[in-house]
Amino acid sequence: MKALLVIDMQEAFVGKNHPKRFRYDDDIIAKVNSVIEQNDFVVYIRNLFKNNFINRLGPVKCFDGTPEAELAEGLKIVSENRFDKYAPSAFYNTELCGFLKKNGCNTVELVGVDVRDVTFTAVGALNLGFKATLNTSAIGTIYKSSRRYFYRMLREMGAEFI
Repeated sequence: MKALLVIDMQEAFVGKNHPKRFRYDDDIIAKVNSVIEQNDFVVYIRNLFKNNFINRLGPVKCFDGTPEAELAEGLKIVSENRFDKYAPSAFYNTELCGFLKKNGCNTVELVGVDVRDVTFTAVGALNLGFKATLNTSAIGTIYKSSRRYFYRMLREMGAEFI
């Protein structure tokens, strides 16, 4: 069985008032929604920041319980399957792996932002024995120059691309 992992599609990163430094395609939410509509088992991953002195000084404040941390307005929500992460990989220090295995998932398809966090999550999935497929039509990035490197590394690890 396959799970669609929707990575970091939050107000802080793709919402109407997100900082200008996050320059994703204007239609990234529509692209991700199109993929969500085609999947039966969807898991949403939120990227949160620890609420400490250093992070409170930063330009983006994506702390649990804040509007910036919420899933983006307009994003299709089709399940209550949600996990929070404080690291680039959704598999680092989360219960995601056990949840997926308990639900019979052996493959993950990844969409969302940014290609860096999508890549780290794909690496985590591959290292844990999952098949990983990146749906490049619905992955946004501000690291355009690194995208080719990330995708080549993932291909060498056995990831697939659609």
